[in-house]
Amino acid sequence: YLTTAPQQKITAQAERRLQVLHSLDTLGAGFTLASHDLDIRGGGNLLGEEQSGHIRDVGVELYQSMLEEAVASLKHDGESEDRDWSPAINAGAAVLIPESYVADLDLRLQLYRRVSGLANKAEREAFASELIDRFGPLPEEVEQLMQVMAVKTLCKIAGVQKIDAGPKGATIQFRHDEFANPAGLVELITRNPQEFRVRPDQKLFVAGDWPTAPQRLKGMERALARLADLTRRQAA
Repeated sequence: YLTTAPQQKITAQAERRLQVLHSLDTLGAGFTLASHDLDIRGGGNLLGEEQSGHIRDVGVELYQSMLEEAVASLKHDGESEDRDWSPAINAGAAVLIPESYVADLDLRLQLYRRVSGLANKAEREAFASELIDRFGPLPEEVEQLMQVMAVKTLCKIAGVQKIDAGPKGATIQFRHDEFANPAGLVELITRNPQEFRVRPDQKLFVAGDWPTAPQRLKGMERALARLADLTRRQAA
């Protein structure tokens, strides 16, 4: 039995939790309850050290990838780390599939899994078209989620471990502090000294005027596309 004070008004979130508890009365419903609870309250700040934030800001799949990476690191599984590493992307953008767009939790989780497997632009465009056909025009959060996935793909190609973007540009940290085409990177910096420079901590800084999250995502994508192109040239 759950009771509340007679004159106390419960919050909307508490009422939603009670509704979830009321609807789950079958054997083995614990996992479903945990999934609903995670969706309601969030899972903390996944891109920083603070114990605050919301899992919706980064998406379930990114959370799972980061968790798997952390576990592999603890096990010293170098081969798994090389295969499954996931870049950290921070642009201050809300990247999620809102409940108001796709109401069913299980369906949203399935869509997150599909998003994480999109490997190229054609697949992302096809997936976006499918969402529009099924659920209507994409909300801003979903558009930003698709942009983040595009940035993530370029990070993997260019070997970028982490990228943090703000109103004045972005800092890029390469995986193991190494870039596949150092000569090409030096040439890029030399030709564009106002846009690219290397900081004392060996991170690459990309200057930009990006006051909003959508502008930061587009700026990140343009910069990473140039780095990915340098990587492809080296491989060729």
